[in-house]
Amino acid sequence: MSKVLVITGGASGIGAATARLAVEKGYSIAINYRTKELEAARLVDELKSSGARAIAVQADISRPEDIERLYREVDEKLGTLTALVNSAGIGSLRTRIDEADASLVHNLFQTNVVGLILSTREAVRRMSTLHGGKGGVIINISSMAATIGGRPGASLYASTKGAVDAFTVGLAKEVAPQGIRAVAVRPGFTITEMTSGYVQNPEILAQLSSTIAIGRPALVDEVAKPIIWLLSEEASFISGARLDISGGGFTLGGFGLPPLQKELSRN
Repeated sequence: MSKVLVITGGASGIGAATARLAVEKGYSIAINYRTKELEAARLVDELKSSGARAIAVQADISRPEDIERLYREVDEKLGTLTALVNSAGIGSLRTRIDEADASLVHNLFQTNVVGLILSTREAVRRMSTLHGGKGGVIINISSMAATIGGRPGASLYASTKGAVDAFTVGLAKEVAPQGIRAVAVRPGFTITEMTSGYVQNPEILAQLSSTIAIGRPALVDEVAKPIIWLLSEEASFISGARLDISGGGFTLGGFGLPPLQKELSRN
């Protein structure tokens, strides 16, 4: 059976690393991006050079009409969907709740929760045996922030990831009879473009590393490799799980980090 994988927010970071590994497993791949057109194009060229079928599709996951268009394009160009990695997400500057405005809360939830759910809806409509599909796997990228409420100033972001966890557990029960598995992956602090403002500062990087049991952040491949395994038949009885990729989890340490001076995004 042809294997078709959609990766939302796939132009960089964990999504891009997952795409590179998925090529080796024979997937045709759709890289979704919001603004990173050049990065997406370069990645697709790289995937094609490895012999894969690959496309890049611009779509803002916070917009329902864009999500529907994304999946229609995948139908037309790659065929029947069999796997989805919901990696698109945004963060924000560290914000105390008494300083948060409604637009910030709305934007975080619209992309990280509503967009993820609607992306999943489109995938289920294609994978579900109730709709003539052949089953599949859905991986939702959550965060270790969901387990502790986030670092100081990140409770809003953490709450979106808590919602992703709850949705994934419920989803898994709902779609299991339809041939679909669903798993949430919860990375700890990972070196990506999203976190570059921290890791480029040696003092902040050391402070962060002191809060991780293994003593350092994750590399993107260390998150992508478990994702690829979860997509495989080797993980055929794993659904409804929340996999922590956390380097041993959080320890007590330097949580008083200065705010980043830019929006954080995995799109």
